[in-house]
Amino acid sequence: MKHYTWYKAAVCTMLAAGLLFAPLAGTGTHAHAATAKATAGESQQQLSIWVDGKKLSAPVVKVNGVALAPMKELAEALMAVSVLEPKTGAMIVRAGGLTVTMSPGKKEAIVNGTTVFMATPALLKDGVPYVPVRFLAELLEATVKWDAAGNAIKIETWDYYGEEEPFEEEWELPELPKLSAKDIVNLYDGSVVMIMTNKAQGSGIAVGEDLILTNYHVMEDATSATVYDIYSDEMKVKGVVAYNEAADLAIIRTEQPHELLPVEVGYDYYADKGDRVVAIGSPLGLQNTVSDGLISNLSYQAGISWIQFNAPTDHGSSGGALFNEYGQFIGITSAGYDNSLADLNFAVAAFHAAMLLDEVTEDKVKKAKFLDPSLPETLAGAPLSKIQNLLKEEFSSVVTSVGEAEFTKWEATRDAEGWLVLTANIDPLFYLYSANQVEDELKLWTILLGQEFHRMLPDEKIQVLINFERDYGFQPRGFGQGEVTFLGEGKWRVKHTVIDMQLKDQMYIRTRM
Repeated sequence: MKHYTWYKAAVCTMLAAGLLFAPLAGTGTHAHAATAKATAGESQQQLSIWVDGKKLSAPVVKVNGVALAPMKELAEALMAVSVLEPKTGAMIVRAGGLTVTMSPGKKEAIVNGTTVFMATPALLKDGVPYVPVRFLAELLEATVKWDAAGNAIKIETWDYYGEEEPFEEEWELPELPKLSAKDIVNLYDGSVVMIMTNKAQGSGIAVGEDLILTNYHVMEDATSATVYDIYSDEMKVKGVVAYNEAADLAIIRTEQPHELLPVEVGYDYYADKGDRVVAIGSPLGLQNTVSDGLISNLSYQAGISWIQFNAPTDHGSSGGALFNEYGQFIGITSAGYDNSLADLNFAVAAFHAAMLLDEVTEDKVKKAKFLDPSLPETLAGAPLSKIQNLLKEEFSSVVTSVGEAEFTKWEATRDAEGWLVLTANIDPLFYLYSANQVEDELKLWTILLGQEFHRMLPDEKIQVLINFERDYGFQPRGFGQGEVTFLGEGKWRVKHTVIDMQLKDQMYIRTRM
């Protein structure tokens, strides 16, 4: 089960990449240097920080005009957890699907595995970690405002309603009988279907007389599809009626009306941490497999509400149904970790599907068609510049189980022996801190990339080279001949191949992680 196209998400992804600890960066020596610099540059002006109408008691310092606050107090006020790694001095903040790693004295922060630069680095002051206030708050989707009159920084978290408009509890425990897993199967098993496209296999949920709700990634790049119900009926798919790529949702239309009982998709349902849930889908093609578990967590990321649950699912479960113990439809099973014993699975909250269903019109139903493909059918005769642009547009990053790896400097060249050589540089920090943890994922991603280009250019001999490249202020040791180059002015460049994949009628690949 995946949340993204394979070449955007490697092997496991499913949104989940950001839910693990990001790689650690920095060393203790950086911490001492940062403390000394910060002490010299701090402003003596007293500031205050308010989060959701409450003043933080923690002191605030300013470095180069940027406010920093103690990590623990700020993170807790923003409903996040924080850790100071004692050996390296790394400062780690986690909330929902976000993991931020900062190191004292370094402007490079790692956000869900991706390097992000800060205007002012974090620092250690008397052993207490201080982090940039605006940088962290805005990453956590909070609003930051400056109150000049009060000499204060005012922060409001994304779900803050304000003192004058207190939040009124909307959800009351439904006055409905609790159902067993068997009861829910009896009600909805016939409403859940298996979907086979020419690119993937997934699941779906009947939501209208000829409408099926599924994941966007199930239909992505498909040019044909068939729906299978538990009554041994097969229904050809006419196309996609509506979709929300950000929420990974799509509504498709069958060529002929089906006789399946539509599932009620609405905004009013009960879902809370610890509640029992039942999932129905087709993992690995095993049609309408049922599993049960608990809601493990609720999270919000980039405008999408996610339900984390531990009912077992797998590849092919994408687009399946998640029900609460009252038989209410609460989510679309969409993502999960491949290599985990904790059953870390995720469903898009059902109200996103309700919003998408509200957008469906008769005109959209009539005009249903398959999505435009992300990759062309062929690149035969295409100039190298077109191939290179395609690589930059579609293969600039990949999400792994420990974060996002970025690829830059894509080039497509043809060597003296007629090979089509595709080269890129991997994000050096990701390589140094994380690549060894996801070697198999990066390896498989490269194989699939090569196979996709083999599909588009079947007569070509194709080589994919992913390189590590980084400049240093000292001469690194222990590398092979030609892997370290002196640049002048006390600078050296390290460059070597970390993935080498070669493909024609057979495939060869080696990695260096």
